[in-house]
Amino acid sequence: MIDLKLVQKTPEVLARALANRHSSIDVAEFAELDARRRSLLAEVETLKGQRNAASQEVAKLKRAGGSADHMMEELGRLSARIKELDAEAEAAKAAVEAWLMAVPNIPDASVPVGRDETENVEVRRHGEPRVFDFPVREHFDVGGALGGLDFERAGRLAGSRFVVLRGWAARLERALVNFYLDTHTQEEDYVEINPPFMVNRATMTGTGQLPKFEEDLFKLRSWEYYLIPTAEVPLTNLHAGEVLEESQLPVAYCAATPCFRSEAGSYGKDTKGLIRQHQFIKVEMVRFAHPDDSFHQLDIMVRSAESLLEKLGLPYRTITLCTGDMGFSSAKTFDVEVWLPGQNTYREISSCSNCWDFQARRAGIRFRPKGGKPQFVHTLNGSGLPTGRTLAAILENYQQKDGSLVIPDVLRPYMGGVEVIEPQR
Repeated sequence: MIDLKLVQKTPEVLARALANRHSSIDVAEFAELDARRRSLLAEVETLKGQRNAASQEVAKLKRAGGSADHMMEELGRLSARIKELDAEAEAAKAAVEAWLMAVPNIPDASVPVGRDETENVEVRRHGEPRVFDFPVREHFDVGGALGGLDFERAGRLAGSRFVVLRGWAARLERALVNFYLDTHTQEEDYVEINPPFMVNRATMTGTGQLPKFEEDLFKLRSWEYYLIPTAEVPLTNLHAGEVLEESQLPVAYCAATPCFRSEAGSYGKDTKGLIRQHQFIKVEMVRFAHPDDSFHQLDIMVRSAESLLEKLGLPYRTITLCTGDMGFSSAKTFDVEVWLPGQNTYREISSCSNCWDFQARRAGIRFRPKGGKPQFVHTLNGSGLPTGRTLAAILENYQQKDGSLVIPDVLRPYMGGVEVIEPQR
């Protein structure tokens, strides 16, 4: 959430940021809402002053043995009006807070200004795409022919945008999860967490999914619970309402969880395969950082995602998202895109964001500097990595002319030494 004082004192800064994000939110609307809130508060305070003065006058009259009936009528009128104005002031305050909740984060000055994904800026590439001497197939064809991906039965079980993984494919997904978690916890500084897969409204609000993006979520009908769209939600909210010590920072967590997304607004996009599913498994990274160190921590997180792809032998590129393509809570985002030869393009496999204090302000996550007052931490999150999209990349990059699939070297210990998945005979 944006700092209320920033909007009040420098509305032009927010207006410029919203224009760069191509947002339709009007800062002038906030000025009107906040002016009404302040006006009501001032009127309430004035009437409370009048009521206090009248109460003192009543007390003086009674001590003198006089009649205070006419003053009591005035007190009743003032009290009734104050009650009405208190309710109006609360409604005005709620309107201001609702407006603030709908405002996206301010992009960092280093973020390129642009309208959409076509204006993102490439930072670097790693690995040369393989040159094939046979027609390259997409991952759903490769995996289907090898008996590992079953979209037909998944469709009968649940519907479109689901998959059943069979045999070697189910084992390969499990191998990916273990490989990712082992790397993050043994070679890096992440602490593994196994969080709930359902969270309440306050938790979803803390990371910015609510109230703006409720249509993207799956909600339980009879309970105030939501299925998590990513482990970012429970991991970031682990410290909601807490004050960390400065010496604890940075704090790093990772978790492998199922993720549930309605994919609202994606009708007709990636309807086949593993790229855009209603349910998928992802290993998520979350970091809590000192404000002076958060961009360094962002670089660390991006390198974590990149190094996984390097170990898997998958070509990738890293891009900086422009202002018009960034997520709601992000101040700066790097996307890591893996090469998919079947589609002849790079596709996003990890998105790493620095959210500054935007989420921390919503969730009440602070730290105590030595000798100072508590401040909001900076929160960061990134994919490290989703198994479905990685599986798609492996299927397309490691497919062979005879229809077999080579298992990347780094995953073979997790696959019981299996090197090749042979076509079914």
